This record gives sequence, structure tokens and C-alpha cells, in this order.
Amino acid sequence: MTWNRLREEAAACTRCALYRHATQTVFGEGPADARLMFVGEQPGDQEDLAGRPFVGPAGQILDRAIAAAGIDRARVYVTNAVKHFKFEQRGKRRIHQRPDAGEIAACRWWIEQEMLLVKPAVVVALGATAARALFGKVMTISRERGRPLVLPGGGEAWITVHPSYLLRLPDEAVAEREYDRFVADLKAAKARL
Repeated sequence: MTWNRLREEAAACTRCALYRHATQTVFGEGPADARLMFVGEQPGDQEDLAGRPFVGPAGQILDRAIAAAGIDRARVYVTNAVKHFKFEQRGKRRIHQRPDAGEIAACRWWIEQEMLLVKPAVVVALGATAARALFGKVMTISRERGRPLVLPGGGEAWITVHPSYLLRLPDEAVAEREYDRFVADLKAAKARL
């Protein structure tokens, strides 16, 4: 399958019900020969509207951490485990909701196709939903974080927190410490290239 064909198919995806309320499919982006791939959970509100992954507040943290880890953002592929925004409408605001197991499974085919085309040397799962999509089962971040793991179809993966987790930490000292751990995770993944 070619990139263009995969993108066209993804744009018309109806594998689960999330497409009904989302603005559009948010497909991955980056070089087709990227050696490093980041997989997040799902598009957020801003990503859904822009049609691009990691352009909102979590994306800004990811970009900052990628730079701090000495990684060239233009040379990585970024995508999400689930391609449509799942939310609950509250007044004018759309509040993020975690994708369920069925939605993750329905989108797993897309991430597998992206990995087949990109063939990254290392894949970084950002959060539990991404890890579940990559491994096909529940993975515990605290237990699996900080070490290389073998993906079911081969290849190497690392599991770390999603950058949105860092946004939710109320204590500034804790947030700074967790950000430093996040950057360390990205550096460790980069070292495996």
C-alpha cells in the first residue's frame, strides 16, 4: 500500500463510531523513512480541528521535550493510536474522553500500516492507550517504562507517559521532575537508533 492510498482510506474511516462526531481523521505525519516514531493516544480538540497530530498543548510539551532530548522533530514520525477525537460536549467545550478497548482495537490496523510503511527502528508509546494499541494488551507504564521492549511483530518500543499527563500535574516541583524523566525517556529511546 502507498502513503497516498493509506491516507485516503483513513480519511474515510468508519471502523468505529468515533468518526460520526469528529471533525476529521487525524493521520500521522513525518518523513516516510523516519527511524523514530511517536505514538500518542488520540487527537485532542485542536488536533481534530487542524487535522494534524500533536499541535495542541500536549504537542507543545512534546516538541519541547523532543528538542531537549536532542531529537530533530522534522526527522520523526508522529501519530496516534486512535485517529478520531473522542469527547463529551459540555456547553461549547469538547472534553477529551479516553478511547475504549473496542475503539483502540478498531484503529490498530491503521497504526500497523503506518509502521509497515515507515519501518521505524524505535517506536515510543506515549501513554497507556498507545502502549495498548502497539502491544494488543494492557501495559502498565510504571512497570514497563525505562527499558526497551520487543513489539509483537518485531521491532523495538519504549513506553513513557503521554505529555498531557505533565499538563495535569498541579505541583510545580513534581511537574518539573516528571518532565525531566520524560526527556530522559526520549533520550534513552534516541540512544537506541
